[in-house]
Amino acid sequence: MTALGPDAWPPAPITTERLVLRESEARDRAAFVELFASPEVGTYIGGARPRDELDRAMPEVPGRRPGLFVIEAEGAMIGMITLDPRAPERPGHVRPEGGEAELGYLLLPHAWGRGYAAEACAAALDWFAATFPGEPVVLSTRTANARAMRLAEKLGFTEAERFEEYGAEQWFGVWSPAPPTA
Repeated sequence: MTALGPDAWPPAPITTERLVLRESEARDRAAFVELFASPEVGTYIGGARPRDELDRAMPEVPGRRPGLFVIEAEGAMIGMITLDPRAPERPGHVRPEGGEAELGYLLLPHAWGRGYAAEACAAALDWFAATFPGEPVVLSTRTANARAMRLAEKLGFTEAERFEEYGAEQWFGVWSPAPPTA
């Protein structure tokens, strides 16, 4: 993956029909704490973290780094999207050396079931494809996470393999931007 350096990050806010994808701000701190403390959100990512630990450790402006978008709806953070290099030591790659962009997302439970994840992920993938033409994006999720599996399919990820990681079967998919039409 081409590094998300100063030329590519931060991008201007990305606006969809209902959402804004943007850099994090200090006003998002409480939502970040809620996101990582939520037992529902933690179901497929190793569990919730203790709220008091998060309150102590969370920086004033959490998540301010290349590759992390806050998902905002109606003026408030409802989740986040990440596009990070996939660690080479993890299973699942399209390149022997690894480092492909990996899509990740988390939404607060009150935002589930409204199509926000699909809308936000599609916008982030469009931005990535325009910024890094021809670069693949990968996604890994537990096969037990039916919602994430449906979203991966809807976004156009195709299964590359399955493997065991974190004590569960994982689905690994690849997304490649559509080639430009003439």
